Amino acid sequence: MNAVSTTRKRIGVLISGRGSNMAALLRNDCGGDVVVVGSNKAEAKGLELAQDAGIETFALSHKSFASREAFDAALIEQLETYRLDLLVLAGFMRILTPQFTDHFAGRLLNIHPSLLPSYPGLDTHERALNDGVKLHGCTVHFVTSVLDHGPIIAQAAVQVEDDDTPETLAAKVLVQEHQILPYAVRLFCEDRLQANGLRVSVRPIAPVIVKHA
Repeated sequence: MNAVSTTRKRIGVLISGRGSNMAALLRNDCGGDVVVVGSNKAEAKGLELAQDAGIETFALSHKSFASREAFDAALIEQLETYRLDLLVLAGFMRILTPQFTDHFAGRLLNIHPSLLPSYPGLDTHERALNDGVKLHGCTVHFVTSVLDHGPIIAQAAVQVEDDDTPETLAAKVLVQEHQILPYAVRLFCEDRLQANGLRVSVRPIAPVIVKHA
């Protein structure tokens, strides 16, 4: 019988900008505690949000390192001091090396603004409009060494209207991002996710058996 985990997970979040998805995690009880928020940009607005919430933050500029590998090694060393159960990429605009993704394999999630496997990478909303798709959306997935190609945990779709622009479409998708990221993180924290290749199944919550005298 599968039981929901009663131990709260220690969560780290990496951002590069305003941190709106990080803020969505803080607004919701995800079954774990965000203990650190890091960024590759010291000016990232999301760091201020985290500090205001009493969360420890750090900034580690990738520009200070000679290679991606050197930056990722330093980032791993920094993050390991927090004994994380889960690391969430919430608008972290860096391509990570296999060195990094392998180190956090199985405990590294990303939120991506498209319905993967469609539109990996950048400029997803503009590309979707150019292709004339009628549905667009966002995806939470486990991160692997292949960019935006890990096992999918959750997705949400929005209708693409004739008058949508990249900006209006991004705004609609962001609303959904703020809903599915806390949901996916909670499933992880409750130990309810089971990955089999690229497919992820969700274990049901075991019923509570009440014994009567």
